[in-house]
Amino acid sequence: MMEKITVNYFKEAKANGKKITMLTAYDYPTAKLLDEAGIDSILVGDSLGMVVLGYEDTTKVTMEDMIHHIKAAARGTKKAMLIGDMPFLSYHTGKYESVKNAGRLVSEGGCKAIKLEGGKEVTEDIKAIINAGIPVMGHLGYTPQSINVFGGHKAQGKTYETAVKMYEDALQLQEAGVFSLVLECVPHKLADYISKRLDIPVIGIGSGNGCDGQVLVTPDILGLFRDFSPRHSRVFVEMGNAYEQAVKRYIEDVKSCVFPALENTFKIDEDIIRQLEKELH
Repeated sequence: MMEKITVNYFKEAKANGKKITMLTAYDYPTAKLLDEAGIDSILVGDSLGMVVLGYEDTTKVTMEDMIHHIKAAARGTKKAMLIGDMPFLSYHTGKYESVKNAGRLVSEGGCKAIKLEGGKEVTEDIKAIINAGIPVMGHLGYTPQSINVFGGHKAQGKTYETAVKMYEDALQLQEAGVFSLVLECVPHKLADYISKRLDIPVIGIGSGNGCDGQVLVTPDILGLFRDFSPRHSRVFVEMGNAYEQAVKRYIEDVKSCVFPALENTFKIDEDIIRQLEKELH
């Protein structure tokens, strides 16, 4: 029986200098594929709003959206640690609602930990969620749910003041008890600085290889999401073009009667057809 990856794996990886790998999944087949490929952790991110549901940004994602997709991913995850994103406004209206919503992602969805965005302002919510027995991953830097505050997709921590604030927020999140921290679109030298000074592992996305691990959006690395190509990502295999070509070939073969061929069909006894023709004309 394969051993499940837990928060202890993250701690041990940091201590041993072993890089942590994480990718997103929003459905059963993707989660199953990532899990069987050996990924350490699967994030059901609120990025599903854009890459799966077609929303303009992550602020449109609801608790029901998250629970639905976490459930699907959980069915395909056997070994990797499954983490669910807390969606916009699910943890900003008091500790009670924060714990309640985090609990729903775990009990109804099936994830083993949750991730939420923010620094000092969310530490009390984090403590309450952890006290309820739910591991929490933090998220600093470019936090997509704050896109309207940032004024778009922009790197964060590029000035002395914002760099200091990010470092202090990271320390406070660690003190609050998060088991890991995502730094998104942070200048790589600042991310490296923070990573070296925290006891918990730092997972980077667009923040350089000095972090303790990396996370990317799976449709981005497969070339399946064409609306936006983030600078911090890389297409490892161009599946988007292959996908399009397969569809075009299917259309062509159906219209030209090449598909379905005889090997794609099922047989029936000829006597039955003759009987049908005789009796039903």
